[in-house]
Amino acid sequence: MKAFHDLLQKQTKKVIGLMSGTSADGVDAALIEIRGHGFSTQIELIAFDAFPFEAETRRRIFNLFDSETARVDEICQMNFLIGKRFADAALTLVQRSCLSIDEVDLIGSHGQTVHHLPPQQAAVHIPSTLQIGEAAVIAHRTGVPTIADFRVADVAAGGQGAPLVPYVDFLLFRRTDRTIALQNIGGISNVTVIPAGGEACDVLASDTGPGNMIIDAAMQIITGGKRNYDVSGELAAQGCPCEALLEKWLRETFLQATPQKTTGREAYGTRFIQQAFEQAKAMNVSHPNLVATMTEFTARTIFNHYEQFLFPHHCVDGIRVSGGGLHNSTLMERLRGLFAPIPIESVDAYGIPGDTKEAVAFAILANEAVHGHPGNLPQVTGASRPKVLGKFVIA
Repeated sequence: MKAFHDLLQKQTKKVIGLMSGTSADGVDAALIEIRGHGFSTQIELIAFDAFPFEAETRRRIFNLFDSETARVDEICQMNFLIGKRFADAALTLVQRSCLSIDEVDLIGSHGQTVHHLPPQQAAVHIPSTLQIGEAAVIAHRTGVPTIADFRVADVAAGGQGAPLVPYVDFLLFRRTDRTIALQNIGGISNVTVIPAGGEACDVLASDTGPGNMIIDAAMQIITGGKRNYDVSGELAAQGCPCEALLEKWLRETFLQATPQKTTGREAYGTRFIQQAFEQAKAMNVSHPNLVATMTEFTARTIFNHYEQFLFPHHCVDGIRVSGGGLHNSTLMERLRGLFAPIPIESVDAYGIPGDTKEAVAFAILANEAVHGHPGNLPQVTGASRPKVLGKFVIA
């Protein structure tokens, strides 16, 4: 039996990070070698792969997002089923890397978020967050010590539970001579700003609004499920944004709120999409124009966040982008136009492929937890204090 205390003596570890984001399209799995911990952390990416959920699994996950119809027995079953999918992804990644699972020291699993209720002013709900993908299943099937459920400790301490990647961004990307913004465009978009020569306590980060989520959902409806996303932004490129729709959407409450703030499917899920299609129909907005509007909305919410909350305090020298949004050429072209002359590059150019960054981050957060290092940044999440993140499960 592998134990966590044995890992404290290892200067170099092989760690797997597992992640499924707001889009719930599958498991991202990254196998990295980590040397050291804390500010001495160095990593090497050994392997990465994405493992799509089969259509039926994805349908069942999406059913859990509807709080009016989701059943507790289905949540219970899906927790274990998603744990199995995560474990299978880890095992397959190791096999494809021509390694043995016995050579893996640790797994860090984010899980699949099904509901997120962060602290809000005047909110009647109890702040809480729920990620499924049972860690005991992952540890049992792989035989590897597993750390999972990273967000709950931050929420328990009064934080938003997100974003958690900024601490990792600081470890990997900090510079003494340049102020860098790390923009992730997944289902939801979020930004980390690392001031030149700054300390971890100087890092700023927040969700900026929707990323690929609303575009993906629109494409599924428009194509009758044949396409899950707008490949290279091709449909958006055929349309023109509807300014009247944009004005409505840009007045949304979350976008005006001051950080710290997080958002997710509760704001930009089924209800938003239904309203968007109803509004588009009432205004005679074609499908290409609707997708173009959603793409412009994503770009504008990112830019507006910088303009409102970041540029007044920091001169950003460069923006490095990660996440699925990197592959949407129309979105990226629009962002470059909005932010010019600030250079926008993929994080690929800095040694970490853009699609892998979040899975890599949860591998690093697992390593930090083993060594007793907090993984949240209170000034980012709003937590009352730094917290060691994750629940530990021995195989």
